[in-house]
Amino acid sequence: MTERRSGLAVGLTWFAGTMLIVAGVLQAMQGIVALVNDTFYVAGAKWVFELDVSAWGWIHLLIGILVALAGVFVFTGAVWARVIGVIVACLSIVLNFAWLPYYPWWSVIVITLDVFVIWALTAHGREVVE
Repeated sequence: MTERRSGLAVGLTWFAGTMLIVAGVLQAMQGIVALVNDTFYVAGAKWVFELDVSAWGWIHLLIGILVALAGVFVFTGAVWARVIGVIVACLSIVLNFAWLPYYPWWSVIVITLDVFVIWALTAHGREVVE
């Protein structure tokens, strides 16, 4: 007997992979902007996570690349790819929470995407068509 896969579940898994790639690219672009023009982002008040904007740029660039790569591997349907996808999405949420004082709307958008990715990968990740 073959197991029937839900079209919604497959679609949500593809959504998660695609959103990981999109969030990773956006985060990498955010890092590149911080590296090229370190006066673009300015925090108005003193915050707990005070780093140089260039340091934040490198962090965003590297995490963005990891998130995008995780999104590519989610399309394989492998369990390890879903686990890595959830881990890097959680890391991205923490990073963007710390980045809130510099660019709040961008951070909220990426955090929201990461929450949907985590939900899709944990609830419906195993149904990817091979």
